[in-house]
Amino acid sequence: MSKPLEHIRNFAIIAHIDHGKSTLADRLIQTCGGLEDREMKEQVLDNMELERERGITIKAQTVRLTYKAKDGIEYQLNLMDTPGHVDFSYEVSRSLASCEGSLLVVDSTQGVEAQTLANVYQAIDNSHDIVPVINKIDLPAADIESAKKEVEDVIGLDASEAVPCSGKTGEGIDNLLEAIVAKLPPPKGDTDAPTKALLVDSWYDSYLGVVILVRVIDGYLKKGQKIRFMNTGATRDIDRVGIFTPKHVMLDELGPGEMGFITAGIKDISDTKVGDTITDEKYQCETALTGFKPSVPMVFCSFYPIDNGEYEKLKDSLARLALNDASLHFEAESSQALGMGFRCGFLGLLHMEIIQERLAREFDLDLIPTAPSVVYQIYDMKGKMTELYNPVDMPDPTHIEHVEEPWIKATILTPDEFLGGLLTLCQERRGSQIELTYAGARAMLVYRLPLNEVVFDFYDRLKSISKGYASFDYELDGYAQEDLIKLDIKVNDEPVDALSMIVHRSQAERRGRHLCERLKELIPRQMFKIAIQAAIGGKIIARENVSALRKDVTAKCYGGDISRKKKLLDKQKKGKKKMRQYGNVEIPQSAFIAALKMGDEK
Repeated sequence: MSKPLEHIRNFAIIAHIDHGKSTLADRLIQTCGGLEDREMKEQVLDNMELERERGITIKAQTVRLTYKAKDGIEYQLNLMDTPGHVDFSYEVSRSLASCEGSLLVVDSTQGVEAQTLANVYQAIDNSHDIVPVINKIDLPAADIESAKKEVEDVIGLDASEAVPCSGKTGEGIDNLLEAIVAKLPPPKGDTDAPTKALLVDSWYDSYLGVVILVRVIDGYLKKGQKIRFMNTGATRDIDRVGIFTPKHVMLDELGPGEMGFITAGIKDISDTKVGDTITDEKYQCETALTGFKPSVPMVFCSFYPIDNGEYEKLKDSLARLALNDASLHFEAESSQALGMGFRCGFLGLLHMEIIQERLAREFDLDLIPTAPSVVYQIYDMKGKMTELYNPVDMPDPTHIEHVEEPWIKATILTPDEFLGGLLTLCQERRGSQIELTYAGARAMLVYRLPLNEVVFDFYDRLKSISKGYASFDYELDGYAQEDLIKLDIKVNDEPVDALSMIVHRSQAERRGRHLCERLKELIPRQMFKIAIQAAIGGKIIARENVSALRKDVTAKCYGGDISRKKKLLDKQKKGKKKMRQYGNVEIPQSAFIAALKMGDEK
């Protein structure tokens, strides 16, 4: 039988990236006996090879622990370890919607960071009770009182009873478990009401089909029960019910307030939409749960297979990843230069990089990504607005009344000594300052920036200027009219659609010149001269030439009049001209990949 609701605690661990969430989760699992000491490894909940390599959490993971408190009662703790990076904020929002409380982890050596703020505000929006945790107290540079003061000054939470602990050594973990039981509220639910459960997450297993992570609100989910997905209308029979401890443990049922997984022999990915409500087929609940806000892609990029025969494999791989990652959006498109591919929407550049890496590793795909871009709003002369996802589709400028681009509100927390360099960087990127405040020795900078200027190399520049000490978080802040134009790249007078981009008029020449110079190095020489041009409409703003390979046609002339040599050179010149007229320039795939790596721009 399920535990009484008052003995259950559902909570998420939220923090800035690299503040020790996963290590803290390891200690909680170890202390509660979820795994034996011999089974423990670092970042036990990060089960992707990529997560371990980079030391970041990409997927939110859940685990059920049993804890016997000092009052003698045995509590069931459902823990969710969430990502810290801004690009995976959708994972965080889904985890928070399925819990009643949060542990706010703050690094005692670094204090509050930009994403700490973003995640804690999400928790407050979900009406969570929050327990502040000061982590890494075993380090020599730890300053517990300073970290508590920052939590109070910057976030506004009472940190007088914040729990100091060390995820690495296990110090203070017992006090943290007692705080979870005492300060976080139990879930609400009705055992006698019709079954109502929230579909929190789902992923594909090659043996079981689709595995669904659920949070039961009312009633029960039992093995053999016929269930209905309220949004899609699909019905299925449950064949497995279980929990993660973090090992798979099979159960007969899940009750109100509990979290676990179910399988129902589902092969069709479209049947399991994240945020859907699961109910009993016979005794359905009256209203569906509100679910989650749909994720809004911020950055768009196209993926094309190097071998066009792998198009179907790419389609299937993206569908499986979209099941595992609800914030990934994709649709088919074609390019004259690169063939058939997919236009994909991501929450940010790291998200894009991770998806590309996963496609390469998990599905063995070699891909060409195009330059990342954002969604623009194009207004025609009649005032009608259309959204532009791909620069190639931009209409003729004579039909455009104006163009609007997305702007973001960026929060940057930095030590005072790096403030000057970061202010200069934001000004270069057409930013406007909203606020500059201080929390101790650190400055909190709030800027309004065009998203187009951030998606290329802003984050890398920010980290290099601040020697890695600055933290960065952003949220979408509407659209604004700007002087934006389409920049075309032509090779031998032929436009290359994969290299088209939309830029601000003031930066068009610099961007165009840089791309032409880069392509000159990358395109192999042909038997004729190749012109590489950057153009705005009919106006050429930058040009580079790839010189022709030449055969020494005068080698056979031994002496004689100079006119003999001139005659042979003129004949060669005419041939080259004819070849250039009919010649077709093959741009190697490696040239596309290298040319689109704009992050190396000086």
